[in-house]
Amino acid sequence: MFLTIDTSDVRPIYQQVVDGIKEAIARGELAEGTTLPPVRQLAADLGVNLNTIATAYRELQKDGLIATKHGSGSVVTSRTLTERSREELLRPLRTALTDLVLTGLSPGKILHMVTRELNAVAKEGK
Repeated sequence: MFLTIDTSDVRPIYQQVVDGIKEAIARGELAEGTTLPPVRQLAADLGVNLNTIATAYRELQKDGLIATKHGSGSVVTSRTLTERSREELLRPLRTALTDLVLTGLSPGKILHMVTRELNAVAKEGK
């Protein structure tokens, strides 16, 4: 699994890990049933505290994307966030779109940006 940590990113490190794994699942790079690296290994690989990775894995488990069995590791369980409402999922998109509009970008330019990003995320390993 290829994850990188950006120290200049304002997001907490655990959130960068969560977002990176979610993106890998969305792109099809981590298929259902794929075993994730153990917490200690991923922490060592990324050079971060193991509690940071444990927090990320708990967040992914809470979202229903992985299942963790003590002693067996964590496995990708789903590619959907089934328990989250449509409104809850749209909220951050609406916030991002509002920010883009406030910067003065035209709707056409915003749509182009969103389409390009969607294509990158939905690439599914192609």
